[in-house]
Amino acid sequence: MTRHFILLFALACGSAAAADIALIGVIGDKAVVLAVDGGDPKTVKIGQSWRGITVLTVEKDKATVEVDGEKRVLQRGMHYRNAEAIARDLRKVLLAADTRGHFYIDGAVNGVPVRFLVDTGATMVSLPQRDADRLGIDYRAGRRGSSQTANGAATVYLVKIDSIRIGGIDLHGIDALVHEGPGLDQALLGMSFLNRVNMQREGATMTLIQRF
Repeated sequence: MTRHFILLFALACGSAAAADIALIGVIGDKAVVLAVDGGDPKTVKIGQSWRGITVLTVEKDKATVEVDGEKRVLQRGMHYRNAEAIARDLRKVLLAADTRGHFYIDGAVNGVPVRFLVDTGATMVSLPQRDADRLGIDYRAGRRGSSQTANGAATVYLVKIDSIRIGGIDLHGIDALVHEGPGLDQALLGMSFLNRVNMQREGATMTLIQRF
């Protein structure tokens, strides 16, 4: 008699090249039903291998498998992740729009907290002078220029930021503009950062994924 237990997990699967393996069910004590990365289910008997996963034993509510020489006991309700999947998820940030449709995110510049507004219309990351002062950025050593804002022309300085961290996304050597004086009240996460991530917009949510 087939007994089905739902168990989603991921494990260090090496040659299996799978991020997520689902134990869909067990067939007596002889086989399991697996699905890899959301694909079609596959029945794998004890002693058989599939996509680098070898089934060793099957019991009522658990199974033991071997992946790249490592044994894993898959217990109902447990969740396993492989190193690749964990790293990938850590480099992903999900944002939710506010009531006006704007996306704000708390991040860090050179390790110091900064709240950003995601702005695809901004060519570069842009910082108000007060944020630059708080961060200890010597912006006046940067190249001076001007930028047109809603309040007229503003003096800006082109600088290179050592690091910007948004969630698990950590980028280095980002071009940024520091706006001197009034005119910019909010730090903008512009395209000098956004061009280096994948952006996925779906309704009121946006996902940023680090490319490398």
